[in-house]
Amino acid sequence: MASPAVHETEHEIVLSAPPQAVFDLLAEVTGWPSVFPPTVHADYLERGEHEERIRLWATANDEVKSWTSRRELDRDRLRIRFRQEVSQSPVAAMGGEWVIEPQPSGRTRVLLRHDFRAVGDDPANVAWIRQAIDRNSAAELGSLEAAADRTLSGKDLVMSFQDQVRVDGPAKSVYDFLYAADSWPERLPHVARVALTETTPHVQVLEMDTSTADGSVHTTRSVRVCFPDDRIVYKQLRTPALMSVHTGRWLIEEDERGTLVTSEHTVVIEPDAVTRVLGGGATVADARRYIREALGRNSTTTMRHAKDYAEKA
Repeated sequence: MASPAVHETEHEIVLSAPPQAVFDLLAEVTGWPSVFPPTVHADYLERGEHEERIRLWATANDEVKSWTSRRELDRDRLRIRFRQEVSQSPVAAMGGEWVIEPQPSGRTRVLLRHDFRAVGDDPANVAWIRQAIDRNSAAELGSLEAAADRTLSGKDLVMSFQDQVRVDGPAKSVYDFLYAADSWPERLPHVARVALTETTPHVQVLEMDTSTADGSVHTTRSVRVCFPDDRIVYKQLRTPALMSVHTGRWLIEEDERGTLVTSEHTVVIEPDAVTRVLGGGATVADARRYIREALGRNSTTTMRHAKDYAEKA
């Protein structure tokens, strides 16, 4: 029986950022959820100077897929090769490379190449994969340009912060409270509505209406990857207007004093929305304060209710 055919694609963009800055953005995969719209979460499984194994969770044609890849990083030649170890249907195999080319104009050309085989060599599977690659590659290259511009602009649009609550109770009870987000409308005062689906174990799609301090309600849609019983990571696919990116993580760590719960947020501010949302004269610094207060308040409220739940368990 003949092996499935190998299909190839190539996408490119020319950026104003210097080649090494582009390479750095591509090399650090844990930052990808804040850079690339399709990437939900990324972990290192093994990491060396030139070779590594990573696990990724990402959206593809509005589905959440996960896979493990090996990468070879060549900083001198400005190339990063990747090959999936374990692919997820309808992909039978996939690999490719990032190629970064300095241009005489001082700009940087970035090529993203893929090669893939489809399960059963089915034309419908080939079309699905090609569509996913085309959509994701366009999104990734466009967002790579935006991330490079943010790095160079110095406008302080990216912010990360955390809040913590100590719990005199078991970590599993805290995790259970955070995992069962479909119960939050009855348990949390700032959550008005939740729609939660989990077609793949421990991967949730969460749509939520949240009340703010001024009485308004905003709707978010997130993918959550759950790691029993110590962490839940998430990325908002639909964010409030003031943020172009919002990723987060709940950490639940049990020690001799009980359980420490940490809420972490990373946000990219949408500068064009600052005055529209906060009023004329508002600045990025105002947006940073507003976001820090709003997200911190809701996260701390959630952790305190998780504390009450765990301490009564």
